[in-house]
Amino acid sequence: MKKYTYSAKSSDNKDKWLVVDAKGAILGRLASTIASRLRGKHNPMYTPHADTGDSVIVINAEKIVLTGRKLDQKNYYRHSGYTGGLKTITAKKLIEKKPEDLVRFAVKGMLPKNSLGRKLYKKLHVYAGDSHPHSAQQPVTMSI
Repeated sequence: MKKYTYSAKSSDNKDKWLVVDAKGAILGRLASTIASRLRGKHNPMYTPHADTGDSVIVINAEKIVLTGRKLDQKNYYRHSGYTGGLKTITAKKLIEKKPEDLVRFAVKGMLPKNSLGRKLYKKLHVYAGDSHPHSAQQPVTMSI
């Protein structure tokens, strides 16, 4: 009788689609739940080196909540690559300009920094409003 630990492959994954409503949700708590679902940590066949997670659709990103004084004090940075090319934007301006990016940045920071993390990040779909074009995938609503 052979005894061994089963190691899942990415091809073993039956990808589910989930819809998460971000209305009134706290950014960090929402992002950690989403990152966990993308990685597949809820799944009994979770394997760290394989994609065993679900695809996640986030709606109402414009209605997300930041606690404390993060709206005014939290900064997001990007660099053009040129000398003195550092650009900053506060969370308040970002939520007005591109509310989807607020969720994307938070989730991306919680995923692994390697090729698997980049693959998982592509399974995240964020929309500012309450509609999405993924009805053909028959997504299931997930409560947070």
